[in-house]
Amino acid sequence: MSPVIKRKGESFTLPSKYLLFILTFICVVLMVVTLGTDIFNKPLNNAVGYVIVPFQRGIGKVGEWLVNRSEELVQIRMLLEENVKLKEEIAALTEENTLLQQDKYELNELRDLFLLDGQYGDYQKVGARVIGRDAGNWYSSFIIDKGEEDGFVVDMNVIAGGGLVGRITAVGPNWSRVTSIISDNSKVSGMTLSTKDNLIIYGDLKQMAQGCITFGQLVDSQNKVNEGDKIVTSDISDKYLPNILIGYIYSVDKDANNLTKSGLVIPAVDFEHLSEVLVITDMKQSVR
Repeated sequence: MSPVIKRKGESFTLPSKYLLFILTFICVVLMVVTLGTDIFNKPLNNAVGYVIVPFQRGIGKVGEWLVNRSEELVQIRMLLEENVKLKEEIAALTEENTLLQQDKYELNELRDLFLLDGQYGDYQKVGARVIGRDAGNWYSSFIIDKGEEDGFVVDMNVIAGGGLVGRITAVGPNWSRVTSIISDNSKVSGMTLSTKDNLIIYGDLKQMAQGCITFGQLVDSQNKVNEGDKIVTSDISDKYLPNILIGYIYSVDKDANNLTKSGLVIPAVDFEHLSEVLVITDMKQSVR
């Protein structure tokens, strides 16, 4: 069917072959113009420059950002894994260091006990470990891990840290309770090592807050007892073996009766830190 062109009320019919010829001619002309000239290049280049290039740049930046983020995520993952390994190594080293420090402290304590054993070499002794204590800051009463099965009996003397700790006051099959000389109900007959003057050492937990216990009934008519003098267990003590170091005189004061003196004593033992002790298996009656 041929196209119909209406013009001023009349119909005009253009044959199809002429229409095809015209369109073909136009296409050929456009092709020749496009190939022979750059009449269309500049508008197309401008269009590309304003539309395509910014779009490509945007895509490039997004791609670069994604690549950077991907690399950062890989690095973060590697750092997290390395952090976990470092934490595990630190935990292992901390545990190892703690064990080494514990071994060092135990070695020092055993060395001190060895020296103490030599210091009181005339007495038979057995080592024991502290496994419990009463409430409070001081080892005024505590439990050790040996008892009747090890030959322990009540009133055996206990030493540690260079001096007298106390005595056993209760015994079980595999445990013993030790009451120390700082306990409020404790009394020890002692003497000054330099003058051989007798006195009584009294336990005093309240005074132990200042690092001391008290003494009394010291007869020192010649005023020869001075601060720093050693106090040891006396020969007249009914429960304690003689010549075991108790402590050092910190202060001396005259009593109101002007006949005796009293004052403070610094114990030789650190009653705030006790873990190992020596129990003297000799009894006072057997060494007289």
